[in-house]
Amino acid sequence: MKTLNVLLISTYDLGRQPFGLASPAAWLAERGHHVACADLSIEALNADRVREAGLVAFHLPMHTATRLAAKAIEKVRRLNPAAHICCYGLYAPLNESYLRGIGAGTILGGEFEAGLIALIDRLQSSGPGPQTEPLISLDRLQFPVPVRSGLPPLEKYARLQTGDGPKRAGYTEASRGCKHLCRHCPVVPVYQGKFRVVQPEVVLSDIRQQVAAGAEHISFGDPDFFNGPTHAMRIVDGLHREWPTVSYDATIKIEHLLQHRELLPRLRETGCLFVTSAVEAVDDAVLAKLDKGHTRADFIQVAREFRTAGLTLAPTFIPFTPWTTRQGYRELLELLAELDLVENVAPVQLALRLLIPRGSLLLELDDVHAVLGAFDEPALLYRWRHRDPEVDALAGQALRIAASKGLRREIFGYLWNLVNDRSLPDELNRPPRAVIPHMDEPWFCCAEPTEEQVAQV
Repeated sequence: MKTLNVLLISTYDLGRQPFGLASPAAWLAERGHHVACADLSIEALNADRVREAGLVAFHLPMHTATRLAAKAIEKVRRLNPAAHICCYGLYAPLNESYLRGIGAGTILGGEFEAGLIALIDRLQSSGPGPQTEPLISLDRLQFPVPVRSGLPPLEKYARLQTGDGPKRAGYTEASRGCKHLCRHCPVVPVYQGKFRVVQPEVVLSDIRQQVAAGAEHISFGDPDFFNGPTHAMRIVDGLHREWPTVSYDATIKIEHLLQHRELLPRLRETGCLFVTSAVEAVDDAVLAKLDKGHTRADFIQVAREFRTAGLTLAPTFIPFTPWTTRQGYRELLELLAELDLVENVAPVQLALRLLIPRGSLLLELDDVHAVLGAFDEPALLYRWRHRDPEVDALAGQALRIAASKGLRREIFGYLWNLVNDRSLPDELNRPPRAVIPHMDEPWFCCAEPTEEQVAQV
């Protein structure tokens, strides 16, 4: 069977060199297909590559990427009407009807690599036809080492910021999916409480090639690194043995950080600089609505455990929900000040509004339906209004402030003044003691794309 020209496209992946292109590139190259990659967050769409491709496949790991892909799909159809268009990744099955409506012939979710191979076999044997590959596959796969040679170099991507200056960062994934069922999480409708791992030797080989390309830090993009703590620790132990000066970060639930608190010293010893954790709220009633599996007290305990262990916690939030109150927002800011976490939180995390995509478990809640508007097809979300218009106005003010230029502590002060009559605590008027390590790409998957991102595509 003759080979096919395949173009894999990423529109946005949080400023990281996309695993979602590098992994399928390896699967396709192993079978002799000609694979080109394009990361539209870094480079312009190459018209010649589009015209040469028999298959153009878009990786859609998050809401922002999906919104941006819609514009790119229009360009691809104009340049090469004969190309078969595939959308794959977490957000592809969530938006199946919309994506088919704008030209996608195949939609693949979950563990998508084998589906891409089956799609190419179909295209070569019987032509496009109706999709026969599973919309969502949770098969356990044996991964080859990702191929990154066709991607922009690491220096084009987000960097780690530390007190010692910026460092070049790599990115990999040790697992996908999640065994938890948080209501607001887009992973849940696809993986339904399951997760799948990438073999440790493959993860370490992927890190090896990125270190050889200059990476001094590795970000693990797993939805939750401690879904399989033994698997995770095997990888970071191996990382530290081979590259003792290479640091890393990971994302872990508050619930898991408490359950496996004995592993915190090992995270520090193996080079973990910070852990991102989706705290989302500090109001127990809101946490129960989101089915997060932790409480306000749990978050406070984890913050203290991290301080004792000498680790940095990077909490993320969705401060504006249908249940947010002005007092609740003030209490969030006051707790961050009390726990000395102001420098640990990217300003945008104090301004995000709950995003409700199609298929969200939030739609099970009557009080969500009470504020829900129509589904906005181009925006790929349900519009909703808070019962209290002043809370929606506060959310708008907070977003404008969070998007402004300035130091984290300064922006926090402006947000504090929105809802607080008393002055900032004295310690927040002094310069921070040290730079909190963080990536210089602050946006997360629950944010809508910016005007600049849309214009770039």
